[in-house]
Amino acid sequence: MPSSASSSASSAPRPKRASRVRWLWIDRILALEPGERLVACKAVSLSESHLHQHFPGRESEEAMPVVPAPLIIEGMAQAGGLLAGHARGFVDDVVLAKLRKAELHFEVLPGATIEFDARLTNIDDSGASVEGSIHVRDPAWDGPRELGSIGLMFAHVPPQREGL
Repeated sequence: MPSSASSSASSAPRPKRASRVRWLWIDRILALEPGERLVACKAVSLSESHLHQHFPGRESEEAMPVVPAPLIIEGMAQAGGLLAGHARGFVDDVVLAKLRKAELHFEVLPGATIEFDARLTNIDDSGASVEGSIHVRDPAWDGPRELGSIGLMFAHVPPQREGL
């Protein structure tokens, strides 16, 4: 290749690339009331690799794969983060700043569907607060059961620029 082609290729502007890979654990958004509420769900499948490494057996129960509690918190953080980002037109990155509370009353088994109901309680230029309730639907049950509640705080930060 001639040297002039090589120098012009290096001075050509590069296309913008995403600065990070976004991992979405929730499967679907079921409802959105802009600036107020977002409901999302996650269907738990036995084929998910994290279940094969999480068997918290107890003396009184047979060891069964369960959804790790941090992933349930992650699901609510994703639902709340999407709600807060949407409320401001996604002009800033929404970053989880604080887990205020997490109360989970039972373990979630494969085959169940987790429903995250996130409600925006406060939002301003610096961040947002979200309170959420979590319900689980299982084919073996008559109806949904309340798993617990989670309170989160998010920070709004300017989007990351390449090279910073």
